[in-house]
Amino acid sequence: MRGKSLSPSASLSHLCGNAVATMAPKTPTTFNSSVVPSSRLGRLVRLGSMATGVAGNMLMAGAQQLAQGKRPKLSDLLLTPANAHKITQQLSQMRGAAMKVGQLISMDAGDLLPPEMAAILGRLRSDAHAMPERQVRAVLTANWGAKWQQRFETFSFTPIAAASIGQVHRATTLDGRDLAIKIQYPGVRKSISSDVNNVASLLQMSGLLPKTLDIAPLLMEAKRQLREEADYQAEGAHLSRFGELLAGTPEFVVPTLHSDFTTKNVLAMSFVEGVPVESMADASQLERDRMVSLLVGLLFRELFEFGLMQTDPNFANYRYDPSSQQLILLDFGATRSFTPEFGAAYKQVMSATLAGDRQAMAKAGVSIGYFDASTLPRHQTAVLDMFEMALEPLGFDGDFDFGTTDMAPRLREAGMALGLDRDFWQIPPIDTLFLHRKLGGLFLLAARLKARVNVRQLALPYLNS
Repeated sequence: MRGKSLSPSASLSHLCGNAVATMAPKTPTTFNSSVVPSSRLGRLVRLGSMATGVAGNMLMAGAQQLAQGKRPKLSDLLLTPANAHKITQQLSQMRGAAMKVGQLISMDAGDLLPPEMAAILGRLRSDAHAMPERQVRAVLTANWGAKWQQRFETFSFTPIAAASIGQVHRATTLDGRDLAIKIQYPGVRKSISSDVNNVASLLQMSGLLPKTLDIAPLLMEAKRQLREEADYQAEGAHLSRFGELLAGTPEFVVPTLHSDFTTKNVLAMSFVEGVPVESMADASQLERDRMVSLLVGLLFRELFEFGLMQTDPNFANYRYDPSSQQLILLDFGATRSFTPEFGAAYKQVMSATLAGDRQAMAKAGVSIGYFDASTLPRHQTAVLDMFEMALEPLGFDGDFDFGTTDMAPRLREAGMALGLDRDFWQIPPIDTLFLHRKLGGLFLLAARLKARVNVRQLALPYLNS
């Protein structure tokens, strides 16, 4: 697929740019409750209601301003607090792909959106509603049978977490297992394609997204990612695999899969106690540095050793146990496999950048898919300049201070300038976009914790192998 896109243009800025522009949410402790519409018709009605409500709010606001002798702008009528509330309320209640597409657009397109629209969509990363108890019971009965409660000593119908495609409950089985049960919202899997298309169409037709913004690559990515995340049995396999890969690394804890309670729509794992990772912002510098160093080291292992990476950068996917000083890894729905060739290409670009070898950097850029022989020289130069900016932590000899660097805005500005150049049409491989999202999220966490990390020391064993 080829076409104008902000994802390819900003792909390098995802190393630390666009993700830094929007803050990941803290794990919520209380939730609004509403039934998830599961039929396609029901979901379409919700979207239609959103569009009608936005239009009605525009008419009312316009009439008020005209009565005051003002000539309102269309953008001023669209981007009002009332419309912001209408959009986030409807998408949060629908959950699933409808909510996910808003989340992805806010993270990947935030720099090209009006600030008001970026703020509206940004709220979707923390505004998920929870299913009411009767709907939770119905989903579990469909997956576990009518007498499922007889298998539990306790089951809390108040969720401990809620996100775009599912929510998590804590339960204790009759044989004493303390479990975290992730339950998928009904209708999510069936509605992925139509939800994504309908939400994007409504946002574009309403004028809330710029007409020049081509979000097609984001929509394809949203559908693909959601289909993978909606298969909880596949996620369970990834959970088990990471448990095996990190079995000899006591600094990390991976919950244990409980397959006897796991289906395609329900994922059961051991409950692990911990605090939100971003809540450690007031911990000692030494502890914060250690936490981020462990995660940077894990990223290199995922890319160069495992060939398998959890690519979702949400802070809620990490917890921390201050007593044991262990990092807890959660949510493996967005896990992606990378080929040895993919990892080798990134070794090449990192090594060439450290050596200042622009010719080798360009060769690696072609190998990865950032550009090809037809790419204009000025665009190749711009991409290589971004390589150098993005790899500043790697090139720094010593502890790189993520809390004070201005690398993110510089890289973001360069990425947006390239993306808005109409002559640059190259779309990098989807694997690259997933990797960059993970890198961007890790940079954001390092900046939030004001960590100082010797990235070069962590990377050199892999680059020299």
